[in-house]
Amino acid sequence: MTSLRNKHAWIIVLLGLLSVVTPFAIDMYLPAFSHLAADFHTTTSAIDLSLSTYFIGFALGQILYGPLLDRFGRKRPLYFGLAVYIVASIGLAQAHSIQAFIALRFIQALGGCAAQVAAIAMVRDFFHASESAKVFSLLFLIIGTSPLLAPTIGSMLVASLNWRWIFLALAANALVILTLTFTLLPEGHTPDRSISLRPQPILQGFWTILRKAQFTTYALAGAFSFAGLFAFVAGSPIIFMDGYHLGARAFGLIFAVLVMGFIGGNQVNVFLLRRFTSQQIFFYALAFQVFVGVIFFVSAHAHILDLQATLVLFFFFLLAIGLTYPNAAALGMAPFSKDAGSASALLGFLQAGVGSAISMGIGVLGATAIVSILSSTSFIALLVLLIGRTRIGELVEAPEGEAVAAMH
Repeated sequence: MTSLRNKHAWIIVLLGLLSVVTPFAIDMYLPAFSHLAADFHTTTSAIDLSLSTYFIGFALGQILYGPLLDRFGRKRPLYFGLAVYIVASIGLAQAHSIQAFIALRFIQALGGCAAQVAAIAMVRDFFHASESAKVFSLLFLIIGTSPLLAPTIGSMLVASLNWRWIFLALAANALVILTLTFTLLPEGHTPDRSISLRPQPILQGFWTILRKAQFTTYALAGAFSFAGLFAFVAGSPIIFMDGYHLGARAFGLIFAVLVMGFIGGNQVNVFLLRRFTSQQIFFYALAFQVFVGVIFFVSAHAHILDLQATLVLFFFFLLAIGLTYPNAAALGMAPFSKDAGSASALLGFLQAGVGSAISMGIGVLGATAIVSILSSTSFIALLVLLIGRTRIGELVEAPEGEAVAAMH
């Protein structure tokens, strides 16, 4: 692990920076929900739909970028996506209606998703599949800066200036990341002109990936497990600001503390991987997530949840997700090297697609649905895993004879 950190630390940092583009776009404006609702003369739940719209754009955009990343290399589509994200962010700072705001959030997501799918694909470009789970955990350590910093920065900008500066800050952040990517990040994949951009071959390629039982099992189980994080992000402003009447600063602090559970799970995963396989960790972490979800559901419906109990249950629920996701991603991506871009896109599409449906449900149904959704998604994930494992023959940890991409 030490050699991995030392040898490729700068690559991991750059991939981590790409991975925070979308988390910052999601987390930084959460403390501004009430201000947005007031400016647009609508409700907090209606503003929550702009979060769902971002998730939908994030899901659809990844399908578009997957073949592009395989055909043109990783960096050229990445430049285009970040440029779209920057322009949309500036547009969001100028929005004067909820309709324009929601539409621009969709466009912002279409651009920003390029960073996420490219970063995941480049993990397979630069690192051996047997190292993937450790690398994903290290990436999440960087991603963890988003829920720690973004809501705090957002609440400070709202308090001192106004919510529009949040989106100008997002544009500036993406511009810095674009500059670092252009100057420091090596190209991880030689462009493959044999990759067709016509719809039929693209769909056939995705179908070939979906036919891999290992991919579908761990991608879907991981997506439903990870949907709990989407539910937390979409529901937390409603629960803590509307339900418990916390201010923007208090919400930002609580949000950061709770996500420490998610970050902690990722870092515990690095330690556990020294003694256990990704397959073992994923199963037991998912079982623990289901257990916490059941307690959450029963307690909520028995009306015995106070603020402290809610915080504790959210913390352990997010800790479980911190353990499940890196292992699900590593196991899902392990069978692929040549089509890593498309596999990464499909993995992200499933994850964001399930997450967008979950957040849309919360936006429509409100606070009463949050705990029920949390518990049901983790149960579905465990069910998918148990059924899917019967269809997997020999589990692929790394393609035989695969070499780690050279660093130049």
